Amino acid sequence: MKKAYAQAGVDVDLGNRVKSRIPGLVKKTHRSEVMGKIGGFGGLFKASFPGYKEPILVSSIDGVGTKLKVAAMIGKHDTVGEDLVNHCINDIAVLGAEPLYFLDYLGIGKLEPKKFEQILAGITRGCAKAGCALIGGETAQMPGVYHGEDYDLVGVIVGLVEKSEMIDGSKIKVGDVILGIPSNGLHTNGYSLARKLIFETLKLNPKDKLNGSKKTIGEELLAPHVSYLPQVRALKKAKMVKGLAHITGGGLIDNPPRVLPKNVNAVIELGSWPISPLFKLLADTANVSNEELYQTFNMGIGMIAIVDAKNAEQAAKLIKGIPIGTIRKGTGKVVLK
Repeated sequence: MKKAYAQAGVDVDLGNRVKSRIPGLVKKTHRSEVMGKIGGFGGLFKASFPGYKEPILVSSIDGVGTKLKVAAMIGKHDTVGEDLVNHCINDIAVLGAEPLYFLDYLGIGKLEPKKFEQILAGITRGCAKAGCALIGGETAQMPGVYHGEDYDLVGVIVGLVEKSEMIDGSKIKVGDVILGIPSNGLHTNGYSLARKLIFETLKLNPKDKLNGSKKTIGEELLAPHVSYLPQVRALKKAKMVKGLAHITGGGLIDNPPRVLPKNVNAVIELGSWPISPLFKLLADTANVSNEELYQTFNMGIGMIAIVDAKNAEQAAKLIKGIPIGTIRKGTGKVVLK
């Protein structure tokens, strides 16, 4: 007979059985600084940073948003964990930080072992690729808060940067070049509108082929959020980058101003990079202004790097970037041209 708590929707014993598999999955992400073990009340990480004169800790927290609804529609949950990690990595990488450790939160109505392991596999894969230790997390069974197959996924990351090597945009000046680094689709933003347009307005199915693409609509929508850590590392090593912006919620309108000095504008040249079939479909269906379109979606650019004009060609080759605009006199905003 089920225990009373299990009958109420929270199966503690099932949770314990599922969580017992976690140490084996996350061990491959651990670094030498990790102390203690998974399952304690807190994750332990030794604060020893040899070679740093003024080490600055950089932290960020974010989620995957309603991309989780697409994962549920398709029944595929092994990429959203990697989305989560890569999104958080990019948020601190734009400051020049290297990831140290990561913690995750999974809130769910009913714990399903197969789904849980798929999600965790994506998280550990993303952490392992970046050399980021997964040192803890929380799995909360909350029937009544999350209904049916609904769940939420949130991550916290902590990274490290030398104070003198922080990328803060302070040296950006008129004449600098804006390089766009291509995205892999929507990444983790704009899904509420995208789902409405694709599945309600156009009444398409995740298994339908997307015109102009070899992939299905479901495959396009679940394409993993790219980690730009390798490109940031390359730019830092070459000492070429003045400013970076992760193009997430707010798109190309709201994110670049976060690193711009108040006396310049980022002038983005529309048409300077190829637009994928997915974004063309969304643009044609949404019937909104360019301002709203480029504020809702990344439109094919996942990160921008601002570099001196004399270094633009070399930097573009280094990161496979595309010149998409320039820095001009202004008031710290983006201008679409």
